[in-house]
Amino acid sequence: QVQLVESGGGLVQAGGSLRLSCAASGRSFSTYAMGWFRQAPGKDREFVAVVTRNGVHTYYTDSVKGRFTISRDNAKNTVYLQMNSLKPEDTAVYYCAADRTVGWSSREYEYWGQGTQVTVSS
Repeated sequence: QVQLVESGGGLVQAGGSLRLSCAASGRSFSTYAMGWFRQAPGKDREFVAVVTRNGVHTYYTDSVKGRFTISRDNAKNTVYLQMNSLKPEDTAVYYCAADRTVGWSSREYEYWGQGTQVTVSS
């Protein structure tokens, strides 16, 4: 069982930055790939980024490449999402998720946090 708690969301102007954190419970954090997803009102939950268990490999959806960076600290049981050059279209609830394998679909992830709201004003 893994419990995930996101933090760091908020209101920011376009062009600004935010760093999201996701703290995980349990001693097996390093055995999970960690992903970030987001869901805007009226839209499906979409993949944003994923980091492999050892933190070596990262993957991003095209719309955030070059602006967002996912990273993890296995000693702190935490995964991060650094978001720079934010745009109004980045506005959404952001969720972190954990699974034993790397995936790009929300259906592939076993554990989820409660989400944190990110709002980017124009």
